[in-house]
Amino acid sequence: MDISVVIPLYNEDESLPELTAWIAKVMEDHNFSYEVVFVDDGSTDNSWAVIEQLKEQYDALKAIKFRRNYGKSAALNVAFAAAQGDVVITMDADLQDSPDEIPELFRRIKEEKFDIVSGWKKKRYDPITKTIPTKLFNAATRKMSGIQLNDFNCGLKAYRNDVVKTIEVYGEMHRYIPVIAKWAGFKKIGEQVVEHRARKYGVTKFGLSRFINGFLDLLSIFFVGKFGKRPMHFFGSLGVLSFVIGTIMALWLIFVKLYHISMSIPYKRDITEQPLFYIALVAIILGSQLFLTGFVAELVTRNAPERNQYLIEKEIA
Repeated sequence: MDISVVIPLYNEDESLPELTAWIAKVMEDHNFSYEVVFVDDGSTDNSWAVIEQLKEQYDALKAIKFRRNYGKSAALNVAFAAAQGDVVITMDADLQDSPDEIPELFRRIKEEKFDIVSGWKKKRYDPITKTIPTKLFNAATRKMSGIQLNDFNCGLKAYRNDVVKTIEVYGEMHRYIPVIAKWAGFKKIGEQVVEHRARKYGVTKFGLSRFINGFLDLLSIFFVGKFGKRPMHFFGSLGVLSFVIGTIMALWLIFVKLYHISMSIPYKRDITEQPLFYIALVAIILGSQLFLTGFVAELVTRNAPERNQYLIEKEIA
């Protein structure tokens, strides 16, 4: 099978017939063998009933329904497991992504051998309250991940099948699939300018809180990807640094005290009356705690079942 089109949705019953017909037309015009995988993320409208009706018209349609709303990441993770196409293309169900982009995305994966091609909605039809935070969010992600994409959160992306079968998407990590894929060893990531269409039906399901959650998720991915199998390198380094700084400050206070005593110089304040003493004490305690945290994390990692699971691309026996 050439293409799996993965579409997570939540309360999008009005747009589904038009979207499905559009995808089918594009596939037929280019003679692609395909499937469309809808994941109904606990919709409370008639989305599932519409999908059941569409199934009677389109044999290539598959669908999964959640009992409640779990979020876009959960929907994508389940759909990735079900997808069978050589190229997996994700898009939103609100008709803001154009199915006409599919042939070029497919070509770039197959001919240019990209692992991922991410859409870039260069011209957007969103309010300024959404576009400015999005630009800041993308800039921070580029800086931390080293991946030069302009639009990490674009729902229109294309993947080689083995990419989606390798990675795991959870929480709200769907924004960072390129980052997750990079940590998994898929480093050929491209970008393509795509059309962003104004919303035709319904309202957006995302609020400003997604930017705060998104930044926290980015920190999580960065830490787990870099130190997931060696937490002592992170906590231990910080702990040793803090402990050494605190110890040096404490020794300095003791040295100054002894110097004043040896030279019979009046000492105006005791060590325990100086702010530097408490700073040194906090640094020593914090350093000890960080080191112990790293030690405990190493024990947990050592006993984790995936501690020695590595991604093997090819093998010759």
